[in-house]
Formats: sequence, structure tokens, C-alpha cells
Amino acid sequence: MHKKIQEISKGLKSNFFYNYDLYKSTWFQAGGNCDFFCIVENINELKKILKSIGDIPYFVIGSGSNLLIRDGGYKGLIIKLGKSFNKIYLQNNEIISGAGILDVNLSKFAYINSIKNFEFYSGIPGNIGGAIKMNAGCFGNETKNILNSVTVINKNGEEELIKNKLLNFGYRNSDIKNEIIVSASFNAEVDDKNKIKFKIEEIKQKRKLTQPIKFKTGGSTFKNPSSYFAAELIEKSECKGLNVGDAYVSDKHSNFLINKNNASAGQIEDLGKMIIERVYEKFGILLEWEIKIIGNYK
Repeated sequence: MHKKIQEISKGLKSNFFYNYDLYKSTWFQAGGNCDFFCIVENINELKKILKSIGDIPYFVIGSGSNLLIRDGGYKGLIIKLGKSFNKIYLQNNEIISGAGILDVNLSKFAYINSIKNFEFYSGIPGNIGGAIKMNAGCFGNETKNILNSVTVINKNGEEELIKNKLLNFGYRNSDIKNEIIVSASFNAEVDDKNKIKFKIEEIKQKRKLTQPIKFKTGGSTFKNPSSYFAAELIEKSECKGLNVGDAYVSDKHSNFLINKNNASAGQIEDLGKMIIERVYEKFGILLEWEIKIIGNYK
């Protein structure tokens, strides 16, 4: 693997790092190292990398807001999209956004241009690429409602344009698996700027009052089961304030796990498993992780 990555990196502007410490790349600030970490320079270099890596495992990360990397690290290549994937502009009646754009910055761009329906992104941490892949949503809206199409690079290094209806969006999921999203087009619908601003401020206040935004956290930990709220099930299962080492269930919002000091990824995952068990014992409902967990146990 090491030799192949060295060969691939020759002649590329993309930055490659060996035995990279991943904890600083996630909001939890926990977890082990990856064999290789690459900040990709542009689409053409991404195509070359994917065409050349063969059977080397790879995983794309954005801001690391909804991600837990196990303490044993990731055996393979972690890919992060560089600055050239952060472009955003208006074209006809669409917003064209690079996959590296932060959700909150897409919301700001839409507001500046008096475009509605992007207010909910002001309450979602992370990048647009990840938001599309998991059909991120909150406060009554979700990604599938405003997305027109995505441009992806598949595992063979080929570029594809995929329309919304072919992505088979569901609750916090889509048909995007190994493909890497590089850009997306969204429907741009103009509205009163003051109305848009009011909605954004309302969402910001709700987040401030109900979520532990000042702590190291991965956001919503579990998906809401059909007809239920995960936070309510967790609280009624007497999990609020529960801890494993420095990993705690938030007192502010039960569906948020927080790293109060130096929790390991293992402690965070064990706490999540404990919650799953308690909720199942009480309600017979099996919670499903919303946080993406990758890597090996230590």
C-alpha cells in the first residue's frame, strides 16, 4: 500500500500525509490514525487517484461533524477535498455549490441572494457533500427537497451527473455509496430577504437553547425511529447524563453524545451501545446510528 500511494502521489499537487492523526479532523476529537491522508487539489487529480488506488480502501471526510473514527484508526486512504471544491455561484435559476462548502455558508449565500428554503442549513454542521449523501435535514426541511442534481466521481475515476430522482433519498440516506460528490445544483427560489433572515435567526436560537453546541460532539447520534423521537426514547430510558469515562449523554439534548475532556472513540461508541441496549429493553425499539463510525478497534 505504501509503495502504491507513493507512486500515485508523484507529479500531483494534492498533499499526501503518512500515519495521519485523525482526531483533529473530527468534532469529537477522538480516534486513531489513518495510513494515508490526502487533501485533493482538484477534480482531475481526484480522478487520477481513484483510477490508480486499486483495492486500497478509501473514505471521504468533510468537516468531521458527524463522524467517529475508532481508536485503532483507518487502514487505507482518507480523502479530503481541497479549496477548489469550495466554489459557489448562481447560474440561471440554480445555486451551484462545491461539495466542500459548509452547510452554514450555503445558507448564508442563499440569504445574501434572497433565496429561500436553505435556512435549515444554518442549523446543520458539516459540508454539502455529506449533507447530500445522508439527506441531512432539520426544522421541517431536508436536502432532497431543494437538490436538483449532483456531480460525482465514481470508484473508477469517472465523472457522472445524477439527477435527484435517481438518488433514491430516504430518511438520512441516499443511494450514494462509494461515489465522491464534487458539486451539486440546487433550486433557487427568490423570497423576501427579511423572512429568510427571520427563519435563520429562529433556527440559530433553537440550536443555542436545545443543543450542546459548545461541546465536542458529533451532532445527532441516532436516527429518529418511525413515529418517535430518539431523544425522548433515550431520556425515558434513563440515559440522560449517562457516561462512559469522559463520554457523556448531553444534559441539554439526549440524542447528543459529548466528549467532556479526553474521551476515547471506544468510550463514545460503548456509551452509544449502552443507550441502544437500554432503549431496546424498555421500548423494544432498536436505535440506528446516525453518526458514521469507521475504522478498527484498538
